[in-house]
Amino acid sequence: MQSAVVHLHGSSVILPASESTEGEAGTAPSKDPGPIIPEGKELAWGAGAFIVFALLMRFVLFPKVKKGMDARYQGIRAAHETADAERSAARAEVADYEAQLTAIKAEAAKVVEGARATVEAERQARLTEVNARLAQQRAAAVAEADAARAAARDQIAAAVGDVAGRVGELATGKRPSADMVDKVVNEVMAR
Repeated sequence: MQSAVVHLHGSSVILPASESTEGEAGTAPSKDPGPIIPEGKELAWGAGAFIVFALLMRFVLFPKVKKGMDARYQGIRAAHETADAERSAARAEVADYEAQLTAIKAEAAKVVEGARATVEAERQARLTEVNARLAQQRAAAVAEADAARAAARDQIAAAVGDVAGRVGELATGKRPSADMVDKVVNEVMAR
């Protein structure tokens, strides 16, 4: 069997010369197992460790993991159910709010309509009062105008009668009668 000793001196490697320089083809293979092939003890220890670990996983660790997963699943499911319940409650509250809002809007519309009716009634009463006062003032003005017209008419009739009598006297030389002059003046003024 050959052996080599490596000495490092700086950067060089010195190998001692081998004692026998026989051909290696004549050497018999050794009985040592290879580095990859496991021995029986290693197989037994490996199998025992595997069985212990498998039993530990099956009876201790896996149930804890499963229990944790089930708890998490139940928690998520409960959270979903709670969220669904809260969503339903929120929808119910929104529907209730909208119903209340509709009722309040209807009530507000009634109040506004009542106020509008009250204002309209007050406006009509005020218009009626103003129209009545205007009618009284108009009637008084018409009566005053009629009285002034009648007074002016009498004065105009008297003046026209005097002028017509004087014209008739100048034209005929004699004064016409007062009844005749009044009759003619009244006919002319009536037209």
